[in-house]
Amino acid sequence: MSVSNVIPTSSFAVDGIRKDVRDIGASLIREVAHLGMGRGNIVPLWFGEPDQSTPEFIRKAAIAALEAGDTFYQPNRGITPLRDALAVYGNRLYGTALDRENITVTVSGLNALMIAMQSILKSGDRMVTTAPIWPNIVAMPKVLGAQVTTLPLRSGNDGWQLDIDEFIAACAPDTRAILINSPNNPTGWVMPAEDQKRLVEFATERGIWLIADEVYARLIYDGWDVAPSFVPYVSDDTRIMVINSFSKSWAMTGWRLGWITAPKGVGPALEKLMEFNVSCPAGFIQQAGIVALEQGEEFVAGSRARYSRARAAIIERLHDMNRIHLPEADGAFYAFFRVDGVEDTLSFAKDLLLSEGIGLAPGEAFGPEGACHIRACYAVSEDRIHKAMDGLARFLTRQV
Repeated sequence: MSVSNVIPTSSFAVDGIRKDVRDIGASLIREVAHLGMGRGNIVPLWFGEPDQSTPEFIRKAAIAALEAGDTFYQPNRGITPLRDALAVYGNRLYGTALDRENITVTVSGLNALMIAMQSILKSGDRMVTTAPIWPNIVAMPKVLGAQVTTLPLRSGNDGWQLDIDEFIAACAPDTRAILINSPNNPTGWVMPAEDQKRLVEFATERGIWLIADEVYARLIYDGWDVAPSFVPYVSDDTRIMVINSFSKSWAMTGWRLGWITAPKGVGPALEKLMEFNVSCPAGFIQQAGIVALEQGEEFVAGSRARYSRARAAIIERLHDMNRIHLPEADGAFYAFFRVDGVEDTLSFAKDLLLSEGIGLAPGEAFGPEGACHIRACYAVSEDRIHKAMDGLARFLTRQV
């Protein structure tokens, strides 16, 4: 064989990867973050995570479990005490009658979303969701060869809204799943309870699966303790899976611990997918999760109060900037705002980072519906909020 006929190994390998996987774009949020990581004096508001570490009582629980030798394989669906604790937690919040057979513990909310989709979506199926939305939610069905239809959330004087009639009408005959992320990343939109009820009735009538991403359920403001939820609709007569995570409510982003609430009959399928994907969550992390659930309500309430103050601060500062339009939002911990005259928000975010040391997420990362918008995570101290807003104001002034 002549040298000229040899295909370069790198090209040969890449060409062997499925096209629908190769065509998925890399994270634009990470692109901005990688530009800023390692630089001094950066105010990083690009990722969706608090600036405070996991509380000490949760860390101590993990340390104690490690010191006790909890380093072995665990059941695929999670240890029984944690599954029981999650059922109790759900029943307390929603007045339901869940038990451990409704619960599957996962390695993060992201893992929960992926195995939920793996259990129901195949190549050629369709999933319908809202947009703008966290980019991973749109990418995961594509990894499975499924198609995604997005319906826009629209902003107005009353904040972000979804036309539920339009959403239902978009569910074509090949629709296998609906995904609702509420409270929503990046907009903070919260689906009203009456729309949830209508969507459950529609999905049940059509036999469509409903996946609810509720990782921001406890990050709800104006006196609420928890956002309207699909959990009360989970039963053996509905095709509903609700995704949640320890990351946001208990400041445990790096721990990678989540769970699925689902009909009891779904558990064996999820158990197999856990085995094939990650085997099981780490035991010592699950022990920390139990303590978070049983002792963490004061921390959750304190965090929500802290974020509420930061929310008020960032809203006030952004409203003072003439070129910025910020719709109202009831949940999550993001300000998702439009900047007049800015179309390429990736370049805008990079320029702002290099000029002022302020790290924000470009709206394009959340789909075409996020164009001309910027996302700022306000789960940080008020001092950081004001420092970031000072830098943004200076940057906008120089752009005029």
